[in-house]
Amino acid sequence: MTNMIARRSFGRSGLLAGLMLLATPALADFSLINMTRGVTESSQEIYDLHMTIFTITVVIGLGVFGAMFYSIFRHRKSRGVKPAKFHHSTTVEVLWTVIPLVILVAMAVPATRVLIDLDDTSESEMAVKITGYQWFWGYEYMGEDVQFLSRLATDSDVARQLHSGINPASVPNYLQNVDRRLVLPVDTRIKFQITAADVIHSWWMPDLGWKKDAIPGFVNETWTVIEEPGVYRGRCAELCGRDHGFMPIVVEALEKDEFEAWLAEQQADGEPGTTADGSDAAEAGEELAAR
Repeated sequence: MTNMIARRSFGRSGLLAGLMLLATPALADFSLINMTRGVTESSQEIYDLHMTIFTITVVIGLGVFGAMFYSIFRHRKSRGVKPAKFHHSTTVEVLWTVIPLVILVAMAVPATRVLIDLDDTSESEMAVKITGYQWFWGYEYMGEDVQFLSRLATDSDVARQLHSGINPASVPNYLQNVDRRLVLPVDTRIKFQITAADVIHSWWMPDLGWKKDAIPGFVNETWTVIEEPGVYRGRCAELCGRDHGFMPIVVEALEKDEFEAWLAEQQADGEPGTTADGSDAAEAGEELAAR
């Protein structure tokens, strides 16, 4: 009798623990586990497309598994149910072919439209060339004679060393800061030309809604219009070697007048085609890559 009570108590405790485990995600912030909504029109479209397709797949999954579990429970052998014999039906064959086809087309059309739109770089107001190196980024404002390299911030770089003695938790935005940010204006259609100098990298900025591979000898193009000023962080999304995890991306979006002032300051700081410290950006990138 005691064992039976203990088993019942254990079973109730297990059921309660299971229900609490299932409820935990519902209590958490859904945005932490869902796709980033972003701060551009294209990122909003991608997010809406993601949620639409996610909803369709959830409904299909609930319908299929619900029907399966109901059939297993309702028509189980212990109830004495006899297996039914299914006879060929042309109508059923047509239905279970046409319905999935309609669903796939309904998902494919908006997805294709978004992908085509991402590659349409016409009517751009400015262009930025992005070059991936092992293991940092190079940025060039096309036609503005401003270019520089963007590396992992010094405090993060020192703290990650094995015997540095620095607690990484004490470093703000550890491994997510750079020494020079990519500064861009808001409400401006910006074209990105993305390539690499050594191996394949991938320039990924979740808040912009996309990522593009940086391939040596090839230029990928895309565009964006940032709607909100702020600081946005990304990273290389392609395994590019030993220090792959230490080449973050930081984009700072400014109002147009603030960006123009920043650009004029950069142009005044050095000769055309040089970094802010006066060194040639291309040569500096090759030297660091070789090192």
